Amino acid sequence: MITSYEETIDYLYSQLPMFQKMGKKAIKPRLTNITELCNLLGNPQNNFKSIHVAGTNGKGSTSHFLTSILMESGLKVGLYTSPHLKDFRERFRINGTMVPENCIFEFVRDYWSEIQNLRPSFFEVSVALAFKIFSDEKVDVAVIEVGLGGRFDSTNIISNVILSHISNIGFDHTDILGDTLEKIAFQKGGIIKPGVPVVISEYTQETKPVFTNIAEESKSEICFAQDHLVVDKVVDSVESLHIEIRNKNTHKVYSIDSQLVGEYQQANILGVLASVEHLREWGYPISDTAMYRGFRYVVDNTSLKGRWQIISRKPLVLCDTGHNEQAFEITINRLKKEAQGKIIFILGFVKDKDTARIQELIPQGAELYLTEFNSERALKEDALRTLHFKNANNISIFKNVNSAILEARRVANDSDIIFIGGSTYLVAEINNL
Repeated sequence: MITSYEETIDYLYSQLPMFQKMGKKAIKPRLTNITELCNLLGNPQNNFKSIHVAGTNGKGSTSHFLTSILMESGLKVGLYTSPHLKDFRERFRINGTMVPENCIFEFVRDYWSEIQNLRPSFFEVSVALAFKIFSDEKVDVAVIEVGLGGRFDSTNIISNVILSHISNIGFDHTDILGDTLEKIAFQKGGIIKPGVPVVISEYTQETKPVFTNIAEESKSEICFAQDHLVVDKVVDSVESLHIEIRNKNTHKVYSIDSQLVGEYQQANILGVLASVEHLREWGYPISDTAMYRGFRYVVDNTSLKGRWQIISRKPLVLCDTGHNEQAFEITINRLKKEAQGKIIFILGFVKDKDTARIQELIPQGAELYLTEFNSERALKEDALRTLHFKNANNISIFKNVNSAILEARRVANDSDIIFIGGSTYLVAEINNL
């Protein structure tokens, strides 16, 4: 029996199947365990209204944007996201604040026998805990980010959903979700609930029919944000993003300053704005002032880390948790646009990631530092040496990300850029993030 928070965390990490450590083997493609576990808890997921957010890229930023806007509107908001970077409690926030340690400890202590009997995964326990917290705290609404996929994700047993939101579809986790955009869209479209409206931030010719068919079968109103909202103006830099968006139907223009920056945030903001418009139609008191403040202070309100985050300047050191081809291509284009000197990439990858396209995207003349990180899934030194980055100027191998950062800072000029990414788990190991 556990007797402290430290023992609780050790138990969760070491005894329960965890995707970070095991990859696909930790995934249970069914909702049996989470359903039974929540039944034992009294089905707390039915006691609060929720917004369900899925997508390949952007679902985390979208979840934080929506949370910040609802907070600025005076609501008590729960936020569940995954994975965490530094502290397990990052997954569970009430109005942007992590829950106390004893909340985690008491849950596992009180339901120890049930967890031992069911042997749920790490993620299933995390999701059940989130539902219990949000129910006990009597939140006005909870923003629930899907872990992986959607259709068989543990979060998908929520029933009191007021809005489903899908950010976009790209190639990631294809061994689990499928090897075509249509298959991946079908899995992520599984969060669309009967009669519950759904907003799609971005679509392609392959994914739009999939979402349309699911929505029709579910009798759910569907909104494709890019069909009725258009970006008129963008002023962005490494440190700021101003975007003006016009509603094609009402001609209203929104002038938004975002605390989250990066070119990829444009599509996220478009989708969030569409969701806000829908929430207003259903009676949620979201003023323009609250919405603008929600975008402007999203990081302050929700303590989001790792999204195009600046660590230091001169040289500019920044990190981003985007780790698939689609996210990486956008990042590369942004870095090339901003670079005045050379770019030093500090990258690490998990074993089950197809890095072929990422290897091709590294720009000509870049310095490349490849590094291990503390996970059984991490590519180790021997495997890193087999990767082929044809455009890189120099390639060095490091045991950990912080050693790589020290060396990069030593050799970099003030005009250079040091970028850290490739894996969420690598970014999580940066000191003082």
